[in-house]
This record gives sequence, C-alpha cells and structure tokens, in this order.
Amino acid sequence: MPCRPRRPILRARNPPAPLPMPALHLLKLSVGTEDVADLARWQAGRGRGPDGLPRHLTRMWPRREAELLEGGSIFWVIRRTILCRQRILRLEEARGRDGTLRCALVLDPELVRVVPVPRRPFQGWRYLPADEAPPDDRPLAPGETDLPPRLAAALAEVGVVWHGLPPRPR
Repeated sequence: MPCRPRRPILRARNPPAPLPMPALHLLKLSVGTEDVADLARWQAGRGRGPDGLPRHLTRMWPRREAELLEGGSIFWVIRRTILCRQRILRLEEARGRDGTLRCALVLDPELVRVVPVPRRPFQGWRYLPADEAPPDDRPLAPGETDLPPRLAAALAEVGVVWHGLPPRPR
C-alpha cells in the first residue's frame, strides 16, 4: 500500500493569546462579626491602613499571589455563611504587634454582597477557585435590611433564596 505524502504542518504566524486564567479567591472567617454591616464598621475603624484602605493581616503569604491579583477577592464567612467579598488590590509586607513579618491584604473598601452559602469553620484562609465562588447578590434597596446570616444560609440551602435572582418587593 503506497504511503500518502506528508502534509506540511500549518502554524499560525501570530498564535492567539492564551485565554486569561479564571481568578482565584481567598476564603476567610470573620471571627466575632455579626453581619456585613459589622464588618464594614470594624474596617472603617481599626481595619484601615495609612492610605485609608482596609487591610487584613495574615501570618502566611499566599504562594499564588499572581493569580489572586488578577481580579481575586477575599470572601468573608460570617457566622458560618459566606455573605460578602472584597477585591484584593495588592499584598504588602507588614509588621505585627509582636514584630513578626506578616502579609497585609490590601482590600477595596466596597463590600459586595454575595448569595449566602453555608460554610463550616476552618482555621486561617483557604484558596477558593472562581468556579466555586458564590455569585454576587443584588445590592440592598434603600430601607431594606439583611436577613440574619443563619436564616439566609438556611433559605439558600433549601432553595428559597436562589442565586439572589428573585426580585425584591418594592
């Protein structure tokens, strides 16, 4: 059987740019916080750095820093429920009160509410892949208040609050 002649391999002169990797996020417990408003109050007071931006100090420097800085956020677990996120702007070296070198997560001041998702307690922070991160919820309308975190988590678990999409009454 005769062999077919080889076809030349065609290569693009300018190969397409690789698609950007999805953002990687962090997941962190906000210990002692009752709700999103409580976290905002704490950050407005003690949680700010010299430039006025909120900061969170952590002992460990994230090894996947480049991925986090490509649009990553820190998702806050409040009373066993992921309730909000803040965009991570940069990482800086900082000294703790004891003089130990730490990592300061410099955050966007805007707290973005997300669809409540129950989460068990854990220590430190965890990486959260973008495909596992809860979607953003609608902002509250004037005069509306948050559901208590446990109620929001229970409703989300049984499907009553579904991806934050049902319209709120006006």
